[in-house]
Amino acid sequence: MDPLTLLAAANAAIAAAKAGCKLYRDIKGTAGEVKEVLDDLKKQFNSKPRNAAEKIQYNEEVQRVQIIAKTDPNDAISQVGEHLGKFFDAMDAVEKIFWDEENNASKVYDGDVSLSRRALQRVLIRTRLDQMLEEIREEMVYRSPPEMKDVYTRFEAMRARIVGEQQAANEERHREQQIAAWNRRQMIEEFKEQAVWGGAVLFVVVWMVLVFVFLRTTETYRGLY
Repeated sequence: MDPLTLLAAANAAIAAAKAGCKLYRDIKGTAGEVKEVLDDLKKQFNSKPRNAAEKIQYNEEVQRVQIIAKTDPNDAISQVGEHLGKFFDAMDAVEKIFWDEENNASKVYDGDVSLSRRALQRVLIRTRLDQMLEEIREEMVYRSPPEMKDVYTRFEAMRARIVGEQQAANEERHREQQIAAWNRRQMIEEFKEQAVWGGAVLFVVVWMVLVFVFLRTTETYRGLY
């Protein structure tokens, strides 16, 4: 996929993860108090006449509270983790594309998009990804219960470690690719040199054969050979 498609996927994943954080907050906020919450909703609804739209909104809120009451908090955390994983899948795919482009920058670019526009697109995408990462960090660390903060803190430490390892691995792979490319160039140069020397030797041999044939067929030197 191209970077813009991956950015859209990352944005959808972050939105779902933030919704999961809200669900977890609601679960923790209504734990053991579902009946009281429903009674309070009913009391507020019946406090004055309601129109059809307000009745629909009330029924939807009741259903939402009932769903929250049935949801396991651990399931909500798992959902957040799943969507957060999808975000980082998209983010890492974007970074891989940019990594490959940056390491192939010395090659001639024949695409339709200008180099300046590609550079701008790269900056904007990376900026938006950083913003999304900051949004989910704030959601999990500052707006959620402590256990959600703990999950993100431990995740962030593990991710920093893995990113460092992957960066070192990518740099090593790039170094190996450069060495392999240099070896290929050396082999080509050696082949060219051998071809030149081989061609020169062949030319000399052919020239000497032609001279010998010429001498053999020349009337003046026929008696000497």
